[in-house]
Amino acid sequence: MDDLKIEKIELFKVPPRWLFLKITTKNGIVGWGEPVVEGKADTVAACVKELEQYIIGRNANDIEDIWQILYRGGFYRGGPILMSAISGIDQALWDIKGKFLNVPVFELLGGAVRNKMKMYCWIGGDNPDVVLEQAHEKVKAGYQAVKMNATGGMRWVSSLKDIKTVALNIKLLREEFGYDLDVGLDFHGRVHKPMVKKLIDELAPYEPMFIEEPVLSENNDALKHIYQYTNIPIATGERMFSRWDFKEILHQGVVDIIQPDLSHAGGISEVRRIATMAEAYDVTLAPHCPLGPISLASALHIDFVSANAIIQESSLGIHYNQGYDILDYVRNPEIFNVKDGHIDLIQKPGLGVEINEEKLVEGQKIGHNWANPIWRNEDGNFAEW
Repeated sequence: MDDLKIEKIELFKVPPRWLFLKITTKNGIVGWGEPVVEGKADTVAACVKELEQYIIGRNANDIEDIWQILYRGGFYRGGPILMSAISGIDQALWDIKGKFLNVPVFELLGGAVRNKMKMYCWIGGDNPDVVLEQAHEKVKAGYQAVKMNATGGMRWVSSLKDIKTVALNIKLLREEFGYDLDVGLDFHGRVHKPMVKKLIDELAPYEPMFIEEPVLSENNDALKHIYQYTNIPIATGERMFSRWDFKEILHQGVVDIIQPDLSHAGGISEVRRIATMAEAYDVTLAPHCPLGPISLASALHIDFVSANAIIQESSLGIHYNQGYDILDYVRNPEIFNVKDGHIDLIQKPGLGVEINEEKLVEGQKIGHNWANPIWRNEDGNFAEW
């Protein structure tokens, strides 16, 4: 096992807004991870560098012990930066272990409970002009489900005119596709508690698949009021970073779909635990994934082994990825082919993604400085993006 000692960790910051991690062992096995917080790539890269002292020289097979040391070895724990750094490292270690044993990661996690995973992708939801056009494009590409933003920028208490406008997008989709297309609506934390119930009233007649992040995660205490108010499934979790963050909302019974991110919530090891914990509360799983191919592959391996996984997000063609897309750094893009709304089991060893390192090196020369847009209301007050 001395051949599996970790010798080198490399980072590649590449467009559109990603950070890739490469771990190389003594015997030359390479594992890939995706540790990034959107808009904080350099910060997460610095955190990975600080964690190297706990990784270099370790046996790459010791995934759980390394995870525990990275999480518990510091006095301060959790949060988006540390957990995203751990996520990318953890993904890469699972990739190495699968390649070493010549099996896909889902086999190491207990084996598949399904042979394909239902997928959804984004369409523009801020502007009704593009909704139908983009929805037809996605259906033609093989999708049976889409997600869009429910709103643009919202004031703490918006006008009735703004509220009425919100339902137009999903109304157009229902009129065009009937119930042949599932439609998720992402509130994106843009809506404050005083507006949520009124917006739900407008959206309910069009029966969305779920409402995502009806309030920001720091206001999860409001979910108990929202949950009792509607029969639309409530989804949240992309800004929650460990099983300890999910524990309270699961215990309270105020969520139907949890959405941990494989690049933010502790990687494959921790999201597997979160998924299993949710199953005990009869709550479903739909991992968040607006990032790159390694993050998506990691999410799919979790989906393949989780009985409560219902649908998987993909960033293929997402509006954030201007100039670059998820397949641009992949040598085997066929593993992400969508057929009849699903992606088949990834059968290649490890995560199954063959990264085009030459493209990464080219992309690293360009880099990125991606940051959230800053939105303001008419009066100049900050609006949530």
